[in-house]
Amino acid sequence: MKINQLLQDITATEFDLTVEGLCLNSNSIQPGDVFIALQGEKGHGIDHIDQAINQGCIAVLVDSQTAVCNVPAIRIDNLTTHLADLAKTFYPKAQTVDVIGVTGTNGKTSVAHFISQLLSQLGMKNGLIGTLGISNNSQTSSQTTPDIITLYRALHEYAQNDINTAVLEVSSHGLAQQRIQGLNITQAVFTNFSQDHLDYHHSLQQYKSEKLKLFQQNSVQSVVINQDDASHADFEMASKNKQISRYSIQDFDDIKTTEYGFITQLNGFVFEVPFLGEFNLLNILAAYQTLKARDFTDEQIIPLLHQLSPPPGRMQKNAQQLIWIDYAHTPDAIEKAITTLQNHYPEHKIRVIFGCGGDRDKDKRAKMGKITSKLADTIILTNDNPRSENPQTIIEDILSGIDDSYEVIINENRQIAIENAVITLNEEECLLIAGKGHETTQILNHETLKSNDNDMVLAAIIEAARLKKIKNKQR
Repeated sequence: MKINQLLQDITATEFDLTVEGLCLNSNSIQPGDVFIALQGEKGHGIDHIDQAINQGCIAVLVDSQTAVCNVPAIRIDNLTTHLADLAKTFYPKAQTVDVIGVTGTNGKTSVAHFISQLLSQLGMKNGLIGTLGISNNSQTSSQTTPDIITLYRALHEYAQNDINTAVLEVSSHGLAQQRIQGLNITQAVFTNFSQDHLDYHHSLQQYKSEKLKLFQQNSVQSVVINQDDASHADFEMASKNKQISRYSIQDFDDIKTTEYGFITQLNGFVFEVPFLGEFNLLNILAAYQTLKARDFTDEQIIPLLHQLSPPPGRMQKNAQQLIWIDYAHTPDAIEKAITTLQNHYPEHKIRVIFGCGGDRDKDKRAKMGKITSKLADTIILTNDNPRSENPQTIIEDILSGIDDSYEVIINENRQIAIENAVITLNEEECLLIAGKGHETTQILNHETLKSNDNDMVLAAIIEAARLKKIKNKQR
């Protein structure tokens, strides 16, 4: 597409350039792209024009600030208001993809993965976009819901590859920033609602209001709602004139807890769920009801449920020991993770490693400390992406919710904290490593370091085996 065609409804331009793609993130520029350089965008705004040029961009769209660079710089006032039009113009096939949007404070990733797995098993090619990235696609994103340009580009590529259905995790940030504007979202799924992101939304009501926007989309025809959540009525109210499917833990005819998961009965079908957590039973029901609303039958769906597998970092168990890695980083999520281990291993003590992110919702820190100290037998506080904040300050905020009589182990070095916990773990203990889940980096003082909880656990197990071998030789 020529750049004058792209901009014909926005501004006139004298340049004769062929545009290969659009991009908001300087790190993702491909040769022939036009870089959209927004003001105030951390990591990919006007300060990163040189990087975009080095990676092959052929022109730059800028807002009110004039950019001096060696490629054409085209000024467009109120550039952010034109993002949707630019995306629709250049990536028109994106709007032909049938999108299933999943939102909620916790469980988005698991539910989206379960829906995608079921669709695949039922023979429907589909794409999956969320916290773990963008599947079957050349695009990448570090956001739960990618920016609107990346999102349209990914969906357009799906359509070009005959993938006509996509499952999308929809975050409150994505809704507030209108990243899903104009998409063909036909189904909306609600998992649950609790405190998170108050650093951005400032109040629980504002946070909820953003979530509700997904269910008010004109394109949405059917919704799936967790009836067990206290906020379900608000989401049903937002879903006027739409087909509503509800799910509840009571939908199961029978649930038996085992060390490895559950034996369940649903509508006469008996099957095993080979992973932990009642919340995961709800996540499975959310996926099941989503497929039911798409006219699949029990006979088609339920026999596939025992084959589902949770995404990385979601109550991910180490194969050798009673060690779990989970993304829990909210008060509600960490409570559910701990009680899950208590329910499945009632005779074991629970040891928990966690921290809280810097430059994020500070109000939840003391709450997470209070909840964990009431439920866990041992707490180890460590770093979890301190970012620009002093790690000690974050830990002190968590400690403010813990009674002084509770003995807490503190080690800011996450790797050493994990290693010590794994090496000293007793046979009658379970270890929960919460907060980072699948993440592979740690952000400390604006520096991004490699940090993977699973790799640390595996290394610690090897070290524990080595120490045990030495000890046995000394006997």
